[in-house]
Amino acid sequence: MSAPLDDILVLDLTHVLAGPFATAQLRDLGARVIKVERPGSGDDTRAFPPFVEGQSAYFALLNFGKQGIALDLRSDADRAIFDRLLARADVLVENFRPGVLDRLGYGWEALQARHPRLILASVSGFGQTGPDAGRPAYDMVVQARGGVMSITGEEGGPPVRVGASIGDIVAGMFLVQGILAALLERGRTGRGARVDVAMLDSQLAILEHAVAMVAATGKAPGPTGARHPTITPFATYRAADGFFVIAAGNDTLFARLCAVLGLDDLPADPRFATNAARCENVALLKRRIEAVTLEAPRAHWIAALEAAGVPTGRVQDVAEAMADPQILARNMIREVALYPGGPLLRAPGNPVKLSTLPDPAPGGAAPRLDGDRAAILAWLEATAAT
Repeated sequence: MSAPLDDILVLDLTHVLAGPFATAQLRDLGARVIKVERPGSGDDTRAFPPFVEGQSAYFALLNFGKQGIALDLRSDADRAIFDRLLARADVLVENFRPGVLDRLGYGWEALQARHPRLILASVSGFGQTGPDAGRPAYDMVVQARGGVMSITGEEGGPPVRVGASIGDIVAGMFLVQGILAALLERGRTGRGARVDVAMLDSQLAILEHAVAMVAATGKAPGPTGARHPTITPFATYRAADGFFVIAAGNDTLFARLCAVLGLDDLPADPRFATNAARCENVALLKRRIEAVTLEAPRAHWIAALEAAGVPTGRVQDVAEAMADPQILARNMIREVALYPGGPLLRAPGNPVKLSTLPDPAPGGAAPRLDGDRAAILAWLEATAAT
């Protein structure tokens, strides 16, 4: 089996999360990724916990399967190596602040003139344009400015950051979309393109319901906890032994839910007969439901609701999710090495399942800092005449 990006070479100048997350996805689609790091310290995440044998598991899970070389782009000797890599690359991915790459002599205009087929993909906090383009940003900053924190958390509580770093991760996903689109366009035109993705833009782009609320009413929504703001019942509920979720997204599912719970009077009650009415009386409905669900464990209710076709599931912690039989059946846990020949760690698999893409996805090892220099230089020498 082949992979869609088997013949694509990606030079990865990125660090921390948004860029490395994007290049990891390109790796899983078959691209060869050469990670270019700062000499001495490398990617900042090499210093992020948790550590195993003194090495960052955080770094390893983002960067396994990539090759690594350390280059100082202010050094003439290292620039010469980088220029040789650029001549063979299909995509250059970077997440410097806007202007840094230009000052190094590798801005878009210069690259396009020398390497017209090269795709330059940039991910930054605020994008390459606009009044805040030069400002630094981290995940929490764009979650805050993009509106995500304002709708996360419990009603009446303080703004809450989403537990996963979606400011970085969503931007990385959009960056991959842009790169794939640029590769497709290059196949038609023969020319590369500049891909510009901002973390802040990406946060606004995922606020489908919140933006619609503002557009329709002029009023910004607030947090609703785990509850969906416009569908009821669609939230977490307590059973005798913990939390589980019920997602009864329409009147038919609500009627089935009521039948399972023995609440046969509710579908005809004007307070609960429609979704709009249920949203108006959400607190009362939750009390009615939990008065029943607290009488039995989660497994009982989940089995009964699934048998009735009502979407449901237990609230699992991350360790439980990683052991979930469905997750395992989909090859979503794989083993990767902390470093070449090092201990194995469990890492997420590739959620993109293609008929032409090997699955389970290969693992590999995280690169040592500058660990593949000799192999990369030997490859450059071997391909010098081509």
